[in-house]
Amino acid sequence: MKITFIFILILFIDSVNRVYRVQVELAESNKQQGAAVLGHERMEVQARKFYSQRNMYLCGFTLFLSLILNRTYTMILDVLRLEEKVKKYEGDPKASGKDSEKLANAGDAGEIGRLRKELKEKDQDLQTLKKQSEGLSREYGDLSDKYGATQVDSTPKKEI
Repeated sequence: MKITFIFILILFIDSVNRVYRVQVELAESNKQQGAAVLGHERMEVQARKFYSQRNMYLCGFTLFLSLILNRTYTMILDVLRLEEKVKKYEGDPKASGKDSEKLANAGDAGEIGRLRKELKEKDQDLQTLKKQSEGLSREYGDLSDKYGATQVDSTPKKEI
């Protein structure tokens, strides 16, 4: 979620920068042309100013809403955790379960670290199993070669 906020913030800063550049460009064109600014050029600059301002307002509003959404999500998680604690203190037998543990860990930064650690352990287990499989396959091949060498071939062969 932090990456999303950073991305939206960068877009907002860029849109503010564009609004500023368009306003500076509009002021410069007014100085150069004086009162006799051509209608077409003036309309083009005004259109760019409008689009820049629109993008700035949209990015700002999106940033504001995403911050509100994040805060609401955090508050709802807190309320659910507190409800679980109340149920546990009141002695509700349903309160102690996997759902309450998941709820207690939801949204924490430690949850991501724990999951990454579990994934790393699973990868190590997979590598170990691959090595064991290769060793067993090699050993099976060696034993089958030794067994084949000890067996006498009793099938008759044609002579040319």
